[in-house]
Amino acid sequence: MTNKIFVIGIDVGTSYIKSVIINNNKELISSFIKRTGTSIEISSKTALEEVINKGSLKKSSIKHIVATGYGKNKVTFADSYKTEISCHAKGAYYYFPKKNTIIDIGGQDTKVIKLDKEGKILRFKMNRKCAAGTGAFIEEIAYRLDIPLNELNTLALKSTSNTPLASFCTVFAKTEILTRIKEGEKVEDMIKSAFGSVIKRIIEMTKIEDSVVLTGGLIAHNSIIGDILKKELNTDILIPPHPQLIGAFGAALFALEKYEVKSQ
Repeated sequence: MTNKIFVIGIDVGTSYIKSVIINNNKELISSFIKRTGTSIEISSKTALEEVINKGSLKKSSIKHIVATGYGKNKVTFADSYKTEISCHAKGAYYYFPKKNTIIDIGGQDTKVIKLDKEGKILRFKMNRKCAAGTGAFIEEIAYRLDIPLNELNTLALKSTSNTPLASFCTVFAKTEILTRIKEGEKVEDMIKSAFGSVIKRIIEMTKIEDSVVLTGGLIAHNSIIGDILKKELNTDILIPPHPQLIGAFGAALFALEKYEVKSQ
C-alpha cells in the first residue's frame, strides 16, 4: 500500500459536524468543523467538500468514508457507518493505548466510556436528559452573561474561589449566577462554578477509577475543565491532540481498516 491512500471520517454531532482526512500512516491530513445546522444533508456535504479542499485533494482520491454521530444515517454519501461510542473509543485508544475512561463532553450530550487495556469497550453511559452536564450549559451561561464563549476559560482561570452552585438545573443555575453576581460575587468565580457544575454532573453519572481521556469541544477550548476534573478525581487527565475531532478521527481509523480489508 502506498502513502497515497486517503480516507475520511465524519462525526455528525448535535451541535457541530466534524470531518477529517487521514492517510494510510494514520496521519491527520486535514480537518473541518462547522455548526450542524438544520440540514444534516447540506452540512455533511459541506464538511466533505471543505475537508477535501483543505487537504488539496480530489474526491476521487478518497477510498472510503465512515460516518458516525447522532446524524450519521443522513450522511448519504458515506460508504459505511459506525456508532459514536465505538468511534470515540477507537480515536482515544489510538493516542492512549491502555485501560482508561473516556469522557466526551458534547454540545448536548456527554458520554462516559470505559475501556480495558486492549481497547475493548466494557460499558458506557450517556447523559441526554439534561443540558447541565454538557457544552450547551456553558454556552447558555456565556449568553446570559453577555461574554464571548472563547473568553470564559481565561476568566475562570483568574478565579481564586471555590464556591459551588446550589442549582443543577440549567434554568435555575442561570438565575442563581446572575443573582449572586448582583449580590457582589465576582464574575470569574461564577464562571468557574459553572464549569465545576458540569464536572459534578459528569462525576455523578458513574464511578471513575482509571485515568481519564477528555474529548469534545468543551475541553478543546477550556483547559480549566481538565484542571477541575483532576482535582475532583485525583487521577491522570489525558487530552489527545485535537480533542474535538476524536470521534471523526476514530471513524477515519475504521474507514482505513475497511479499505485495507477490501483491498486484500
